Amino acid sequence: MARELTSSVSPPRAHEARGGGRAAHAPTRPPRWRGRRARGWLYVLPALAVYLGFAIWPALNTLRLSLLTWDGILPATWAGFDNYVEIFQDSALYEAILHSLVLIIFFSFIPIGVGLLMTALLMGKVRRGMTFFRVVFFLPQVLPLVAVGITWRWLYSDSGVVNQFLDLVGLGAITRAWLGDYQLALIALGLIGTWVMSGLCMMLFLTGAQKIDPSLYEAAKLDGAGSFRQFRHVTLPGVRREITVAGVITTIAALASFDLVFVTTNGGPAGQTNVPGLLVYRLAFNEGDIGGASALAVVLTVIVVAVVSAVRYFTRDES
Repeated sequence: MARELTSSVSPPRAHEARGGGRAAHAPTRPPRWRGRRARGWLYVLPALAVYLGFAIWPALNTLRLSLLTWDGILPATWAGFDNYVEIFQDSALYEAILHSLVLIIFFSFIPIGVGLLMTALLMGKVRRGMTFFRVVFFLPQVLPLVAVGITWRWLYSDSGVVNQFLDLVGLGAITRAWLGDYQLALIALGLIGTWVMSGLCMMLFLTGAQKIDPSLYEAAKLDGAGSFRQFRHVTLPGVRREITVAGVITTIAALASFDLVFVTTNGGPAGQTNVPGLLVYRLAFNEGDIGGASALAVVLTVIVVAVVSAVRYFTRDES
């Protein structure tokens, strides 16, 4: 009898009898929730419009221009991937990329090391005057890079402060116009980047170190850890995320550097300080090759994304 009753029930009704039919009886979201969601989108909309207009659209337009032959005046013609082929056949691109990779050492590795050293000193015994040190070391980040470049060009000149100091300490034999030296121009340029980026790294690491629980340092002291071991086992793990952020920012600054190079050396001497960003500028505004410049910009973007992704992968927090 029970079987007959069960079999007589149609499938939809049987499904409802088992507690189904959720679609039919699903609770409808109240109008207040919908209004709150719409207001959320209204708050996001201005920022989204700015991002689409000033980030996504220019990127897509650059990608489109990289497939055209255009001098900026006459009508553009379809070129396909010819611009990319010409770029990869030009040895100047590989030299510029190599120079950018060298600059990563001065813009990223050395500033991170200096920032960690300054963090260890400022978090250790030097407590008084912390604000003064922060302002002094962060000052290069406040200054425009054009002003920084002009200032360092004077400092590196034949009669600049650097050569005057070397004369003063008895090293006058090695004085030279540093930014005009074929072998040392790239290193001299990189040291400017070190000076600019070290303050940023120090500020990031100090901010991260101040969030570390002081009880960890007290526990380390009770275990007999000295200052070095406290820094290695407490401070370094505590600022791991800040190190990742600093690595990403400084690496992008090295690979996409343009204004500092343009002001100080303009790629000289004999192309020893050429970087991809400078080549993009020359192709677009000196040679009128908008398509080639766009293709090189796309290649530079891919390189920056690949290197930054590698930095994030190797510095990821596995915990």
